[in-house]
Amino acid sequence: MIKSKLRDVRTGLANRRTMRVAHRKLTDELASFRTTAERAEIDELLSRHTAEETEQIRDILYRHDAYRLAAGGRPTAGMGGYLG
Repeated sequence: MIKSKLRDVRTGLANRRTMRVAHRKLTDELASFRTTAERAEIDELLSRHTAEETEQIRDILYRHDAYRLAAGGRPTAGMGGYLG
């Protein structure tokens, strides 16, 4: 009984760690989309999918936009995506 609970906890922790690593990798990859053209391209790709399917990606892109604006950088594609 305790062994199975411990195994479940370890499995859960390992799964969470895997998800965090994957999220970090996705965040790093999306950070490379900085120019207006690059953001327009990714926004075009995202528009082909439902909001539910793209929610995580859009959240990450929005945070990147907000961080750039807060850091005093010039917005490259507008908050939340391409506006051109």
